[in-house]
Amino acid sequence: MTQIKPSTKISIFKGQKIRKTIHQDEWWFSVIDVIEALDASFRPRKYWNDLKNKLMNEGYIEVSDKIGQLKLQSPDGKMRKTDCANTETIFRLIQSIPSKKAEPFKRWLAQVGYERVQEIEDPELATKRTRALYKAKGYPDSWIEKRMRGIEVRETLTDEWQKRQVKEGRDYAILTAEISKATFGMTPKEYKKFKGLERENLRDHMDDLELIFTMLGEASTTEIAKSKNAQGFKENKTAAKKGGQIAGGARKKLELETKKRVSTSQNYLPDKKEKLDLLQN
Repeated sequence: MTQIKPSTKISIFKGQKIRKTIHQDEWWFSVIDVIEALDASFRPRKYWNDLKNKLMNEGYIEVSDKIGQLKLQSPDGKMRKTDCANTETIFRLIQSIPSKKAEPFKRWLAQVGYERVQEIEDPELATKRTRALYKAKGYPDSWIEKRMRGIEVRETLTDEWQKRQVKEGRDYAILTAEISKATFGMTPKEYKKFKGLERENLRDHMDDLELIFTMLGEASTTEIAKSKNAQGFKENKTAAKKGGQIAGGARKKLELETKKRVSTSQNYLPDKKEKLDLLQN
């Protein structure tokens, strides 16, 4: 069975973002996000703490065992441990949360869970859904092809890092910043500021050349790490710098020939900026 690499994803329920990730071959959802989506409280974290105590006092002693501390991307971009639960446990929690949105949320949750089952049986469905979403947002096919290829290149790189004892989360972010700095002269954080972005996905706002050089930097890093058999964070950091330098050198040569900068402050679909809310690799 082919598994989709775990990472933080976003689903939308009535305009509310619900963070989720794959754990044990199924979706696990942020409990705090679910409580907030149900409009259960203006203070969802406190509400959740009180609800846990209430459930345990009522005899649902398995509540702690059913909740997992999984790393999800927080609003500041960092990966933080977050209380998460699978579809079955979320259904159980909803029973204890008085909300007018409870029933529509259950239907939404059932659909999201079903889509994950489909994706496990046929991983290509996840790719098809991503393509369809970009298409609906107005991206041309040529851009979508590059973006999808970029996702594959990124996943190949992170798979390689995982094999080489690089820790997911902070270490991945540092290595990614090294590649970006060497490729474009900017870290992802600086690049987002350059483009005037906040929580949006940077790569969803890149044009063709920006995506191509991003891929070149990450693909080069992968090949260098493999050829040098880089192990651990320090050696892979060196590989990341060299991979980024290869892409950065190619970028500078192109800019010299065209008298035009590759990095642009313009967003790829500026008229639809508010709609570009994908969270990906």
